Amino acid sequence: MIIVQIKENESIDKALKRFKKKFEKTGVLKELRGRSYFEKPSIKKRNVVLRAAYRQKLRDSENI
Repeated sequence: MIIVQIKENESIDKALKRFKKKFEKTGVLKELRGRSYFEKPSIKKRNVVLRAAYRQKLRDSENI
C-alpha cells in the first residue's frame, strides 16, 4: 500500500505528484499491461536485446 503524508501548507497537486511517482516506481501498471496477453519467452528475450541495442545506439550518437 502506498502512503503519502501531506505536509503542512502543501498543495494537493504536489502530494498527488509524489503519489504518482511512488506508484510508477512500484511497476504495478507496467506488470499489469505485460500480463494482459501471453508472450513467449523467446520473444521477451528478443525484445530485451532490441531495446538494449536501441539504447546503446542512442548513447553512441549522443557522444559523437
